[in-house]
Amino acid sequence: MNPVTQVLIGKALDGLSLRAIATAQNVANANSPGYRPMRVSFEAVLQEAASRGPAAIAAMTPRMESVGAGEEPRLDLELATASETAMRYAALVDLLGRELQISRTVIRGGQ
Repeated sequence: MNPVTQVLIGKALDGLSLRAIATAQNVANANSPGYRPMRVSFEAVLQEAASRGPAAIAAMTPRMESVGAGEEPRLDLELATASETAMRYAALVDLLGRELQISRTVIRGGQ
């Protein structure tokens, strides 16, 4: 795995983890009057940083932000976001596991 891919996957996992936290807060507070839902948007910034190399990716930090006033959390959308986030996170972890398995095979000389 090349250095850009490693850093990129790590930052994507960081962003997805933060999104899972934000979604959990939104679900927990869905019926709280005046609660403003939280969002984590990092994909566009991560894609832009990827074009500049590993240092730019490493410097990028996913952020949690509250949405505009008047927008209330919708439980159905929050649960869909939670499901999508979990699937994407699992796919990236699976990819890392496969890469580690390949590295382990190479180190052992193909055995």
